Amino acid sequence: MEFHEFNIDDPANVGQRIDKLLPEFNTEWSRTQMQDWIKEGLVKVNGKVIKSNYKTKSNDKIIVTEKEIVEADIKPENLNLNFYYEDDDVAIVYKPKGMVVHPSAGHYTGTLVNGLMYQMKDLSGINGEIRPGIVHRIDKDTSGLLMIAKNDVAHRSLVEQLIDKSVTRKYIALVHGNIPHDYGTVDAPIGRNKNDRQSMAVVDDGKDAITHFNVLEHFNKYTLIECQLETGRTHQIRVHMKYIGYPLVGDPKYGQKKTLDIGGQALHAAVIGFEHPVTQAYIEKTAPLPEEFEQLLNDIRKSDN
Repeated sequence: MEFHEFNIDDPANVGQRIDKLLPEFNTEWSRTQMQDWIKEGLVKVNGKVIKSNYKTKSNDKIIVTEKEIVEADIKPENLNLNFYYEDDDVAIVYKPKGMVVHPSAGHYTGTLVNGLMYQMKDLSGINGEIRPGIVHRIDKDTSGLLMIAKNDVAHRSLVEQLIDKSVTRKYIALVHGNIPHDYGTVDAPIGRNKNDRQSMAVVDDGKDAITHFNVLEHFNKYTLIECQLETGRTHQIRVHMKYIGYPLVGDPKYGQKKTLDIGGQALHAAVIGFEHPVTQAYIEKTAPLPEEFEQLLNDIRKSDN
């Protein structure tokens, strides 16, 4: 079981129905799901079980016990996944924006894993029954390429390459503001936000995190950048760009309150490159920006003229 703790210390969150408020704290949760968990006694306020219509009070302490999923919940689904590379050991697959990588509470179907199980016979089992073949992840609203391991030998090799920082991972991001220099590096440790356990932040006792970036295009109010990860911390690019004052456009968690409504952060995992676990040949693939991202850029270019 995984526990999530929230404190109602923001006046804007006081007087809200708890089943409506909790999905705002964790975008992977739905209101219906919260209502089910509340009925099952998995949500407590100040140590007491409550009802879905409970309205929050100042200084309430909320603890949500996340319901575990079991193997039986995971079914193969034909999601027409697009593979950029595949052989007997590894694959490179494209994850569309809006798709969750692996099953989790509230996301039992429609995940990348559901699609992989339908289209691939073999997947590594190191990460357990709900994450077969998954070596690394990208966020639900981030599009782009992922490495997939088809056996445990390949899985170990890819993980070792991630640890050794030898995997090439390049992202395209649109950020608020006009970055005055052509390139830069953010070297700042990332850990759990002490004031919001559902988000990450730059903290003194966090894990090392390094992001390199270079500017691709300037706009009046925005900058298009390419980011290369040296490490792979949770929400790394989103946290680092916010930290230096250029948050991602559309980011519901780390972005500005006034941003473009594009259904999530403008972030695309464009390039993945690694050494093949068996042949040692270097494999690198590039996925172009999704159509909606390109359209967003075109709209901004037109408005700037």
